[in-house]
Amino acid sequence: MKSFKYILPLMVLLMFSSTNLFGQKFELTADKTTVKQNEKFQIYFTFDGGDGNNLRGFRPPNLKNFKILSGPNQSSSIRMINGNVSSTITYSYIVTATKTGKFKIDRASIQYKGKDYKSNSITITVQKSSGKPSRSRNSSQSMSDEELKQNVFIRAIANKRNVVQGEQVTVIYKLYTKLNISSPQISKLPRYKGFWAEELETSNNIRFDVEMYKGVRYNSAVLKKVALFPTKSGKLTVTPFELEIPVMVKRKKRSNDPFDAFFNDSFFGRTETIQFTATSNTVAINVSPLPANGKPESFSGAVGQFDFKAELDKNNVETNEAVTLKLTVSGSGNIELIDMPDVVLPPGFEKYEPKISKKVNRKSTISGFKSEEYLIVPRVAGVKVIKPIKFSYFDPRRKKYVELSSPQFTLTIKQGSGTVATPGEGFTKEDIKLLSKDIRFIKTSDFQLEKIEKGNLIKSWFWYSLIVPLFVMLGFIGFKKRQDKLSGNVELMKFRKAQKNASNRLKLAKKALDENDLVTYFNEISRGLYGYLEDKLLLPKSEFSIEKVVELLHKNDVNENTVEDVRDILNQCEFARFAPQSQTREQAENIYEKAVKAIVEIENSVKTKKKK
Repeated sequence: MKSFKYILPLMVLLMFSSTNLFGQKFELTADKTTVKQNEKFQIYFTFDGGDGNNLRGFRPPNLKNFKILSGPNQSSSIRMINGNVSSTITYSYIVTATKTGKFKIDRASIQYKGKDYKSNSITITVQKSSGKPSRSRNSSQSMSDEELKQNVFIRAIANKRNVVQGEQVTVIYKLYTKLNISSPQISKLPRYKGFWAEELETSNNIRFDVEMYKGVRYNSAVLKKVALFPTKSGKLTVTPFELEIPVMVKRKKRSNDPFDAFFNDSFFGRTETIQFTATSNTVAINVSPLPANGKPESFSGAVGQFDFKAELDKNNVETNEAVTLKLTVSGSGNIELIDMPDVVLPPGFEKYEPKISKKVNRKSTISGFKSEEYLIVPRVAGVKVIKPIKFSYFDPRRKKYVELSSPQFTLTIKQGSGTVATPGEGFTKEDIKLLSKDIRFIKTSDFQLEKIEKGNLIKSWFWYSLIVPLFVMLGFIGFKKRQDKLSGNVELMKFRKAQKNASNRLKLAKKALDENDLVTYFNEISRGLYGYLEDKLLLPKSEFSIEKVVELLHKNDVNENTVEDVRDILNQCEFARFAPQSQTREQAENIYEKAVKAIVEIENSVKTKKKK
């Protein structure tokens, strides 16, 4: 009963808090905080969060220093997240300032569920006009390119401008607009020359929020986020990101016809759509080389903040019994570029190729883990010591190298039954080093010898047994040389495996389409085609762009229709990543068919192969 006494108030508290999943906020903003005398501008009182039906008693401040041309004008929007409804109510005024100076707009108040909320206050600076009262160009007139650039633009925002080689730089691309726009199309992706790039997670749908930028109110939305890791020092630049944006503006009055003037009124909303290319700024990053002083011998390029762990699954074994040694590096930084430390074993062990696993979290900071799991087999009895394994990294926060070390591992190895003899039975240390090359006899006693009858001792099968292995060996040597050539030439190996890798991606895409998972579907189509083009055209990831792909396809005599299909698929997949629900199943199937056809056409057309 005592516990129930505490549980009941807790349940009531939880029930009450469930009705307030969205925090309430009442905010005052303006189109501009610096205006000209007699210039029109708007001020907004916005209540965000909760149920708009419970709002009462909006009380605006005294706007005595401004002339009210219109207002209060009320607008609302509703959104639903996880079944919870939240609304945004905005009260707006169109005003103008007749006097110069700095004027404070005091706080407004409103009631929500009986509770008073007060907004912030802002100060408007009114500057003297150069001439007659300006007639601000509003939406009833068409706009020039310069006006469009001021009203619709993209910002590339880097969180750092000065870093060391290998340190993460996060670049966010944001779209700002004061106008109505429709679905944008990507015309040019940024190039990250000199960087290893990792796309960060963003919402699949573009969501606009109100933001003040340089004292002006805009609707802004995050287009994409990318984590960049510089692979060399010096001044590196990220090229602009370009979007083709259909902008809807009011049609300009073209005559003095009263009917034209009447129907051009804002009530009828006669508009026209202008295709506008929005281009982001170029981002310049200054990259310093890693310091030479204090660099440990175990350093292999890791930059960030990491932990290192080495684990041995058992310490007491018999000869020929498998032991697992696992190395794990975890933390935040350039996980993909980390080289794991080498494992040096004492004589008497066989070590197999490691099983590699990793997980990368692509949120605001790249983090995760990378591990290697070795299978080692002791062949000789005795007490063996594996020396500490060391891993080091450079920490840009502390501006110094950090070296981590595993403990020393001691293995007690007992002689297994019927296996290899121990050193005490006649083996020297040199014998142990050559153990893997030694002969191990299958049987050394109790042979049953039989006398062979006289006759033709050399049968025909004997000659076949000599010739056939010779041809098999020659074939194997040829195959081995080809594999060595491919292994030694990464570009050639990628070229050969391009179609196979793309085919695997397309199979995953087809499966996602059958399951009506459009987000996964477009991701797999995009990865498959991007990877195929990078491998087939020998194009580094940091230099990948649609223009570069088109240029290389033309150089390889790929027909123009296929080139245009590739351009169209890349653009559609990139846009679908932001708004997958805008794509129908029929459109998705068409993209799949076009991707398959394009890959087949490129396979048949590309003749030139880069050789080592």
